[in-house]
Formats: sequence, structure tokens, C-alpha cells
Amino acid sequence: MSTQSSPAAVPGRLALADGSVFHGVAFGATGRRLCTAAEVVFNTAMTGYQEALTDPSYTGQILVMTSPMIGNYGINGQDVESVKVQVAGMVVRELSRVHSNFRAEMSLHEYLSRAGVLGLSEVDTRALTRRLRTGGAMSGVITDDASISDAELVARAKAAPSMAGQNLVPAVGCTSGQKWTETLGQWSLREQLPGVGVDGVIRGVKAAASGSAERPLRVLALDCGAKANILRNLTDRGCEVELVPHTISAAEIIERFDSGRADGLFISNGPGDPAAVEATIATLRQILARRDGKVIPTFGICLGHQLLGLALGARTFKLPFGHRGANQPVKNVLTGRVEITSQNHGFAVDPESLKAVGGEPTHIHLNDQTLAGFRLKDRPVFCVQYHPEASPGPHDSSPLFDAFVRMMREKKPVNFEPVAIG
Repeated sequence: MSTQSSPAAVPGRLALADGSVFHGVAFGATGRRLCTAAEVVFNTAMTGYQEALTDPSYTGQILVMTSPMIGNYGINGQDVESVKVQVAGMVVRELSRVHSNFRAEMSLHEYLSRAGVLGLSEVDTRALTRRLRTGGAMSGVITDDASISDAELVARAKAAPSMAGQNLVPAVGCTSGQKWTETLGQWSLREQLPGVGVDGVIRGVKAAASGSAERPLRVLALDCGAKANILRNLTDRGCEVELVPHTISAAEIIERFDSGRADGLFISNGPGDPAAVEATIATLRQILARRDGKVIPTFGICLGHQLLGLALGARTFKLPFGHRGANQPVKNVLTGRVEITSQNHGFAVDPESLKAVGGEPTHIHLNDQTLAGFRLKDRPVFCVQYHPEASPGPHDSSPLFDAFVRMMREKKPVNFEPVAIG
């Protein structure tokens, strides 16, 4: 058990573009007179603050956690989704004065301090969340600089650019190809249930997925800000994963596939407005246009789902306050199965425009009926709007990775099978 290495109380504020100002106590990178403008969003998960802080999809956003106490299990070097803190700021109700966990290496305060990111505690996050839920996600400014007036902070919040129209992918994706080898390790479901395979059916698929009879499957992962646990899930299934920049050309992807140096394409999650990632959308449009058995088996998650929809010709739109949390119910309309999912997105694909260009909805968000997944019936392409690697179910959605493996093997459209574990 360790006490928080927090300094003396430093006043801090969060100002929103609607004119409201929330006062609290600053933590993290205090004493640097930071004044950071970003979109303010909320996450309803009770745990997982470390994963959220390092999720590249939160780039350009100030994260409000609705759980009343944050920081009680500290920070460790394993549960990270990228190499650094990605959020622009953090707001909590109460920052735990003590962190206690056998894996903890430092406090949340120290972690944000090292990252140069400002946090704000002692805020009525319930009132703040209600305001964001009613008025929608909006721009805000977080600061511990007492010399700036409330009126000036509000003015800066109003002047901050909207998330709509922003292409933030270049800020988080890799710039050169790199191999990924880390697996799920002790957290692997296959280590716990060795017989569980494709879609959770007991059929000894572990050996096939790991390529004992055939060479390992090779996945090109288009890095738009990929979460580490997505890549761990792919390698855990025996795939050889190579991260490639989102700027890679369609010609290079096609050449790798045609020459046998790639078996499938994965499009990752990422931040910002999907419609603004125009070059990548154009690349995917060329990939999807292939026919006659040359279509590359493709799987997308979150931003990847949106980019695939746009590449087909569908439209995306900004949600009022987005879906961010680990308790989001999604129904597979093809099987009737409901999954409890983790989600982090502020945009969605318009389902009617998707159906008009040949996409088939496969998953629906049960809270607001927004599209949560689709497939192509004539090509091995599917995607979901949520995060199957995040395990809130805890394993409700992990069969999607197995479905991708099977799709690469068979080179046929995805076929979601009923789950029968046990």
C-alpha cells in the first residue's frame, strides 16, 4: 500500500464552451500553468482508467470519469494500450489518497505528472456528466493557472476547434512498418480453456489457429492508433502481425496479399472525425473494389469500422455525447446474441446509407439502436464499432478475433456461429 505523492492543494478549473466553470483541485502536471483546450467527454466504466488514459482514441479529449473514486489501484507498466498518456486532461470526483495493488508502480498523480498532463479532482462529475449528456460533448479548457479569469477560460473554450472535421490519426499512428510479437500471456483464454476455438465452440481449433498444420497467418494492421490489446489478441491466435502506417498505399497492400506476404488486413481504432481521414478512405475503397477471389479478408474495429463504411460510400455522423464505457449492450441481429461491450467513439455509421451501398448490419447498440457492426455478404469483410479486446463481458466479444482467423483461412464472408462454451 502506498500513499499518493500529491503536492499541497492547488486550485484548478474546467471551463466549458456553454459558459459553465467547474472548480476543483489540480493534480498530475501541476505548477506548470497549463491551459489545455480539448473536447470534454465522459466514460462510465468503474475500472480501467489506465487503459483509457493510454487509448489513442482519446487523443484531443479531456476525459471525465463518472466513477466516484479514481486511482485506488495505482498505475502499472502492463495495463497500457500505447506508449504514453493520450488524453489532453482528466477530471475525477475524488482522487484516491492511497493506491493499493501488488502490481502498482506509482500513483495516478505521479503518472500524469510525468506525462505532463493535468488532472482535476474534487469536481461534481455527476453534474458535469449531466451537462454533457444534455448539451452534448463540447470543447473545454482545463487549467491550474489562477491568473486567467473564468471569462477568458470560457472564451478559449468557445474558440477551440470542434472534433468534427479533425484528422487526428497522423498524431498517433506509426510512421514505419514494425512487427508485433506480444501475446495475451497469462490472460489468454486459450491457456485457461485449451479447447476453446472459433466462436468459442469446443473443437480444438487452437492448433489450427496457431498454424501447427499450416504456416502462421500474416496480418497487416493498419495503424490509425491501434490499442495494444487488439494486437495481443491477434498474435495470441498465432498470427504474425505487422503494424503499417495508415498512409500505406493500396498498391502495396495488394502486392503483399497477391505475393502471399499477407493473408488479411486489420484496420484499427483511432481518434478524430473518420470522414477527415480521406487518404485512408480512398485506399480502402480500392481494396474493397477487388473481385474474383482477390478481395483481401478485412476486419475493422471502431474507427476501422467507420472508415470501411465511408469507403463503401456510406455516411458517418457525430453522436451527441458518444458511447464511452464498459457496459454497452450490443445485439448480433444475425444470431440474437447479446454482448456486454466496451466502447469509445463519438461518431457512428448511418445504417440506411450503409444498406444502400450493399453493407449488411450485423450488430445494433441496444441503448440507442445505432449501428454497431456490419459485414459484406459477397466479400470477406466485417467490422464492429466496439472493442472486443477490452473484455468487459469478459469474453463476450473475443470470438470476433476467431471469426477473422477463420475468414482469412477460408477467404469467405464471415459467418457468425452460435456460441457453445462448456
